[in-house]
Amino acid sequence: MSRVRQIHYRKITRPTRTVFATSLGRKSTITSVLVEAALDDGVSGIGEIPTSFSFPLEAPDAIKRVLAEARSMMRGMPIEDYPGALARLRERRRDFHMTLSGLEVALFRAALASGGKSELVHWGGRMRRLETDITIPFTPGRESLGPWLDRAAVNGFRAFKVKVGGDVEGDLAFLRWVCEQLRRRIGEFTIRLDGNQGYTYRTYRRMLKGLAGAKIAIELFEQPLRWDDLAGLKRIGRGADVPVLLDETVFDADSCRRAIDEGLGDGVNIKIAKSGIAGSAEICRLVGSAGLKLMIGCMTETMVGLSAGIYLAAGTGAFDYVDLDGVHFLFFHRRWGPITIAGREYILESDA
Repeated sequence: MSRVRQIHYRKITRPTRTVFATSLGRKSTITSVLVEAALDDGVSGIGEIPTSFSFPLEAPDAIKRVLAEARSMMRGMPIEDYPGALARLRERRRDFHMTLSGLEVALFRAALASGGKSELVHWGGRMRRLETDITIPFTPGRESLGPWLDRAAVNGFRAFKVKVGGDVEGDLAFLRWVCEQLRRRIGEFTIRLDGNQGYTYRTYRRMLKGLAGAKIAIELFEQPLRWDDLAGLKRIGRGADVPVLLDETVFDADSCRRAIDEGLGDGVNIKIAKSGIAGSAEICRLVGSAGLKLMIGCMTETMVGLSAGIYLAAGTGAFDYVDLDGVHFLFFHRRWGPITIAGREYILESDA
């Protein structure tokens, strides 16, 4: 029985290709903490804990303190026991969703490696090619987005998730400009909107009317209202012309059940970075059983963290929308292990 020998972690900082901006803030670098679970049989697994405007408590120093606690608890522990140890940590550290999710990825991968199992096959091995959309950040400095849109067009992207901020007139003007730029570059395209909690119920309704007036068709609207505005989300309802996908409102299976029971949205954006491995799998099961839409998303992560979502999406083949574009904001190699980054696609080797 393999045991946890050590848990290592270190902070990394990487520049972005363009300013990443949402209604919550803007940044030109990403900062993550990489965590590795090393076992006494010589294998290990690695995970990533990104930092985000949405999770201000999870700054690098705080993340490291929680990982130090985890290291003391788990050193010498049989790797098969990690789910129980994580559950105890989650009880004590309820505000550290991403920290414990990144740690879970590392432990999960170590357990798979110890048993000689493939991550892709673990999830079902259904797909070898996965296509993602790409994000257009919300920024008033439109000229800086020209090279970003050029690069997206050259790489064959056809679906674009546009960040909007909650100012209806400003957002509509930005969207008109984006659509004009995309028509010049690629012709046919799909627009998805991400509100990042920037709207109220009233401004959301005004935004929909504005979109209709401007003849801007959108495929979905992700998290337009605050995560805890359950009354507003319920008023939006299900089955409207524009599907609403929940992101920050759903962290775990319990919040997912509540969203389903109360009719809070048409689907859920699953992120392993916030819900972990077991939590993401359970959310996927619950949403699928309810007949709602499934989206898989990411934070601004390197391929260490992003690959966990790629394996889940390709392995299950369960997702209606794929938003796994984080690595495109970074300077990267075209290959990460068995995954090749080929424009809008990820290609996974058959023996992954």
